[in-house]
Amino acid sequence: MKQKYIRIILLFFAAIAFSNSATSQINTDQVMNIGRNALYFEDYILSIQYFNQVIKVKPHLADPYFYRAVAKLSLEDYQGAEEDCTMAIERNPFIVDAYQVRGIARQSLKKNKEAIADYELGLKQLPEHRVLLINKAVAESEIKDFKNAELTYERLVRLYPKFDNAYLGRAQLYLSKGDTIKAIADVDKCIEIDKNNSNAYVLRADINMNYGKKYGEALKDMDEAIKLEPHFAGYFINRAFLKYNQDDYFGAMADYDYAISLDAENITARFNRALLLSEVRDNNKAIEDFSFVIAREPSNIMARYNRAELYSRTKQYKKAVKDYDVVIEKVPDMSGIYYARSECKRLSGDLVGGEKDYNKSRKLFKEKKKTEYNSDTADEAIKNDAESAEVVKNKFKTLLTIENDNGVKPEYDNKSRGKIQDNNFKIDAEPLFTLSYYAIESELNYSTTYTRELSEINEAKLLPFTLVMSLSEPRLYEEQITKHFNSIDYYTGIIGAESPRAIDYLARAMDYMMVKNYDAAILDLDKAIALSEKFTLAYFARANAKYRQWLNIKNGADSETSTTGTVTGSDVMLREKMNQHRLIEINKDLDKVLELSPKMIYALYDKGCVYLQMQDNTSAISAFTKTIELKPDFGEAYYNRGLVYLRLGNKESGVSDLSKAGEYGVTPSYSVLKRMSK
Repeated sequence: MKQKYIRIILLFFAAIAFSNSATSQINTDQVMNIGRNALYFEDYILSIQYFNQVIKVKPHLADPYFYRAVAKLSLEDYQGAEEDCTMAIERNPFIVDAYQVRGIARQSLKKNKEAIADYELGLKQLPEHRVLLINKAVAESEIKDFKNAELTYERLVRLYPKFDNAYLGRAQLYLSKGDTIKAIADVDKCIEIDKNNSNAYVLRADINMNYGKKYGEALKDMDEAIKLEPHFAGYFINRAFLKYNQDDYFGAMADYDYAISLDAENITARFNRALLLSEVRDNNKAIEDFSFVIAREPSNIMARYNRAELYSRTKQYKKAVKDYDVVIEKVPDMSGIYYARSECKRLSGDLVGGEKDYNKSRKLFKEKKKTEYNSDTADEAIKNDAESAEVVKNKFKTLLTIENDNGVKPEYDNKSRGKIQDNNFKIDAEPLFTLSYYAIESELNYSTTYTRELSEINEAKLLPFTLVMSLSEPRLYEEQITKHFNSIDYYTGIIGAESPRAIDYLARAMDYMMVKNYDAAILDLDKAIALSEKFTLAYFARANAKYRQWLNIKNGADSETSTTGTVTGSDVMLREKMNQHRLIEINKDLDKVLELSPKMIYALYDKGCVYLQMQDNTSAISAFTKTIELKPDFGEAYYNRGLVYLRLGNKESGVSDLSKAGEYGVTPSYSVLKRMSK
């Protein structure tokens, strides 16, 4: 018995040694593919680790530097992205996307001239590249090279007359030059092309609000923007400003309330609501809002001044004096503020301090007016000085608006993300449910994700971590990633040392899934199923892994021609056939799950999602309908079925399903419903 244990231990260490040796001679193509998998699923930290491995072994390759740059750009590490793109370009100067990514990184670092040079280098290879052109135009506008920016936009519009953002970008350019007529014309054209471009409505509202004082027209545009982007607090703040200027105080207050419900920490919304509350004499609530602002911005003298006035109005004179102290420290030359503080000091019993402030206010008033005045009327003159009142209003009592940062910005033309299109707008279907060790919980979706198979395996503690049914996964931290690599090494030792069990292969497959190595996960799940043909979760996990693998292949993450090569028509047809075949294989695994466990609703729902990708609308509706019959609160099934109905032109059923999906916590439903109501 002792010799048996010694043999197992030796085999375990031999497996680890083999694993370490294999790492030093990695299959770089495979590691690159896994890294691109992680990049596609937005696990940027994990993808960087994979690209690091390739760079360590083959530092002469350009692609790992480029893809690592994309990951760093997504993490807003602009300097790192710039450096990696430079390394990629040094190794291969024909990767157009590298110039594009480096240009964006440089623009983000305010190196606009260098960014323009990158875009021009990219355009030498692809003269009609739409994204390079618009990024170049934006950069030229930022350095106020309006002449060249306008030429670039003209070229862009000539090449792509239906590109809405080209007109929007040029409208911003005209606005910078002070030409509001041309700016409005281009915004109108942008909206004509795409009625769902919320940025265009916001820009037109800004022009009407700030240049023409056409508050009614601006209000109509803000209404449209809010229909399209109902979760952005800034839009409600700006609409409240417009309503206020049309004497709709109740409407303005409602918008401020809603903005705060969307973003409780929004300082502008709190400040504006406090001003409005103060105006309607709701003093205590106004003080609460100003106090909220001051707690987060102690040096905000606008909030301090207004709270001081409210404290004075509610006879809290000592508190008022403290706020006036802060204001005077920042603005020491306004006679009216000294006069206000003198009154508060006098009424709180500080007669000496009140007298001192009063004299100071008289002195400042006299210096400003440069004239003598009748001392009997001095108090009234200071208190009601028209110039001081206007200055105070401008400095402290003006409703604020949010500067809209929603114009055309530099963008990366990332072709690795897919969308389901429905006529004039793009909508993401809800994704498949997959087995995972992690999940992002939704506060709105109260639906449970119980399955008998999951409960049994977790209660038996057969896996190193708790298994969950996940609709979406968080990005892993480095510690979590390391934990799964260590777990892979552990199970490799177990599997190599003795007769492995199906559960051991499932365990290692789940670790491979967590680090996006789907090829390895599928191989392990094949072995698990070979050992246990009725292993329901192994079939379900294999369907998950195959689907993730399919996503990457479909969206070009595994394509050898992703940066420099070309694709022929026959290549596209062959790839489409292969894609369909892969989807059929995924559904075969899901069918096996349902054969073994007929009430496994997540397998049924996932089948519907796969049919959606196969453009088999009838089968998709059938699968989602059966899912809803088994679980009537399955919001994602309602949502996806609703999208299919809309695609087929059945608006009534589609709207009904989307409404139900929203009821069960699938919040994108409301955005789609708003668009459908246009």
